[in-house]
Parts: sequence; C-alpha cells; structure tokens
Amino acid sequence: MLETALMCMALNMYHEARNQPNIGQLAVGQVVMNRVADSRYPSSVCAVVKQGRKYKNGTPMRNRCQFSWYCDGLSDEPKNKNEFERAQDNAIIVLNGWTGGMFDGATHYHADDVSPNWASYKTFIVKINTHIFYRWEK
Repeated sequence: MLETALMCMALNMYHEARNQPNIGQLAVGQVVMNRVADSRYPSSVCAVVKQGRKYKNGTPMRNRCQFSWYCDGLSDEPKNKNEFERAQDNAIIVLNGWTGGMFDGATHYHADDVSPNWASYKTFIVKINTHIFYRWEK
C-alpha cells in the first residue's frame, strides 16, 4: 500500500476503531492530528501512527508502539472492505481540518477494559463508546 497521510490515518482508524461509531473513529483521528501539532511527537501523520521503538534495521519492536496494531506481529492489511472504506471517509474528514470541539488537545486514549499507568497523570476529556480520551498537559 502506498504510504500517504490518508492511508496511514485510515489504517490507524480501521485498526484502532473499526468497531466504534463514526465519532469514535474521528476522535482517534483527532488524537493523531493533535500529536502532529504537538512538538513532543513526530510532525507527520505517518510518523505519529508508526511511532515506537524499532530495531536498528527499522523493523518495529513487537508491542512497543504508540498504536498497538502497528507492531502486534499481525498483518496490517484490512480484512473488512466496507469498514476500511468507512475509515478512509473518516480519515478524509479529519485530514481536512475537522476537530470536533470536545477533542481539542486529546493526545491519548485507551479501551475501557484496560487501565494503563499513564492515565492517572493525564486529563480526562471524554468517553466515546469503549474508548476513553485524555489530554497531556504541557
């Protein structure tokens, strides 16, 4: 697959939130865009999506990435064509400047069935379906 901001964003939305409503996918996309705009993170969509520890040859270390799907050892090829098309449509919306208001500053999220240690020192923003969103204050 061609690596473009659209493709990286769509793949991230698909793998992270294909089971979420559109607003949930848009929120995941907004997290990526907020990180792109934050000097603590890489400055491009693909670099943010693929951020994580890598071996010297550039291969991502398993389970050491910001977005788990990217380095979980499984195929990244979308299996559900309809859901990937929905993710692409939502990626276009976010890349065209959608902010959603309530996600302003969201840089982190997690599923509600886990409790990552970092959540205790981030600012809660909103819960959408099964994802909880946070801001990392500067």
